[in-house]
Amino acid sequence: MRIKYTLSIVFFVALVIIEKENNIISRVSDKLTLRQTPRTPLEPMVSSRDLLKHNGSYAAAAPGELDPSITLVKQHSENHTQQHQPAGSHGRKHILLLSTTRSGSSFIGEFFNQQSDDMFYLYEPLWHVEKMLTLDTGGVNSTAANWVYPEVVRQLFLCDFSLLENFIQPAPVAHVTADLFRRSSSSSLCEKSVCSPSVKGIFEHHSCKNRRCGPLNLTLASESCLQKEHRAIKLVRVRQLQTMRLLAEEPRLDIRFIQLVRDPRAVLASRMVAFAAKYKNWKEWATGGDVPIDDIEVSKLKGNCKNIMMSAELGLKQPTWLRRRYMLVRYEDIARFPLQKAAEMYSFAGIPFTPQVKAWILSNTQASKETSGIYSTQKKSSEQVEKWRFNIPFKIVQVVQKVCGSTLKLFGYKFVSSEEMLTDKSISLIKDKVFNFM
Repeated sequence: MRIKYTLSIVFFVALVIIEKENNIISRVSDKLTLRQTPRTPLEPMVSSRDLLKHNGSYAAAAPGELDPSITLVKQHSENHTQQHQPAGSHGRKHILLLSTTRSGSSFIGEFFNQQSDDMFYLYEPLWHVEKMLTLDTGGVNSTAANWVYPEVVRQLFLCDFSLLENFIQPAPVAHVTADLFRRSSSSSLCEKSVCSPSVKGIFEHHSCKNRRCGPLNLTLASESCLQKEHRAIKLVRVRQLQTMRLLAEEPRLDIRFIQLVRDPRAVLASRMVAFAAKYKNWKEWATGGDVPIDDIEVSKLKGNCKNIMMSAELGLKQPTWLRRRYMLVRYEDIARFPLQKAAEMYSFAGIPFTPQVKAWILSNTQASKETSGIYSTQKKSSEQVEKWRFNIPFKIVQVVQKVCGSTLKLFGYKFVSSEEMLTDKSISLIKDKVFNFM
C-alpha cells in the first residue's frame, strides 16, 4: 500500500478551525497527522505545523482568490498522485451509494454487502470524520467536510485506511481499533481473513455477528480490500453530489454514483420515531399548536430537501464527469419491485447479479413483523412503502409539502390535499416515473 499525502486535508481543516473555533485547533491538528502502515515506506511530507507557518497570507487573500498555500498543497498532492499511477485493474467497479438518514440506505446497501465473495463493502466510514468536524455548537463544519469527505472516500476506495485512522477515536494503536463504527454491518470486515483473535477485556462496540473476532486490524482490512474484485461504500453524510467530483476524476477509480431518494414526508415521519430526542420539536408540533414556518428545524428540513434536489438535478443533467456514472433510484420503487430494481442497479454498476444476492433479497423483503425493527435491514418491503401515512398528522405533511414541494415534484410524489386523502389506502402517492440516467 502506498502512503497518501494528507497535506490539503490537514491544511484546509486547520485553517477553517482556526477561523471558527480557535479553542479546538490543537485537538484537530493533533489528529490530522500522517500514519504509516507496517507495509508502507515513509515518504517525506510537510508537517501541519509547517503548513500553518507558511500560511501568513491567509487572512489577506483577496475575495474569490485561492490562498497561495492551498494552491501549493493541492499541487503537491496532485504531483504525488501522478507519481503513483498504477495500471488500472480491468473490470473493477467502485460504487458509491449516496442517501440521507431514514431513506432505506442500510437496506439497499445490503444488496452490495451480500456480494461478499468479490465485493469489499464499507458502512458509513464518514461517521468518524463527521464526529471530528462537529463544532461545539453542534453543527458540522460544512466547509471542511466538503473538502475532507471526498479525499477520505477516495483513499478508502483505493484500500488505504491511513487517513481514516486519523479520525477514529480513541486513535488506533498499531493500526488496530475496537471502535470502528458499525463494523458488524460490513461482511468484508468480519470475514475470516480479517478476523483476528479476540482479546480478553477488550470490548468492541460493533462486534461481528457471524464469528467472534478481536479488534479490527486495519492492515488486514486493507489487504482484504485489495483482493476483492469490486468495492462499495454507503454514505448518508454527503450533502452535495458536486463535492464528490474528485472521485470521478481519479483515474484509478471506475466510479458509479447511485443516489437513493425517498419521499421527504416519509423520511420525516421515520426520523421522528428513530431520533425522538433530536426531533422533539416536531413531535410536539404533531400533538398540538401550529408549526412555526420560520423555525430553525423547518429551515433545516428545507435545506435538506434543497440539497437532495440539487444533487439529483445535477446527476440527471449528466455533465461530462457524471456521464454514464450516475443513477437515481427511489426507495419506494425498490420496496415494491426489489429484484427488478436490484438487477437494474447491478447492470448500471457493471457487476454480475448473483444468485446469492437474489436469494438474500427474496428472503429479506418478505420478513415477519418480529424482524422488522426500526434499524433492521429485514423488511416486508411492499408494506413499508406508504406506512408512514398513518404515523404523521396532516398538518406536518402540509409543512413538508410547503418547504419541499419542488423536491416532491421532481421525484414524482403526489401532494396530499386532506386528512382523508392522506389515510386513504386506495390512493397511492407514488407516480410512475422513469429517470433517464444513462
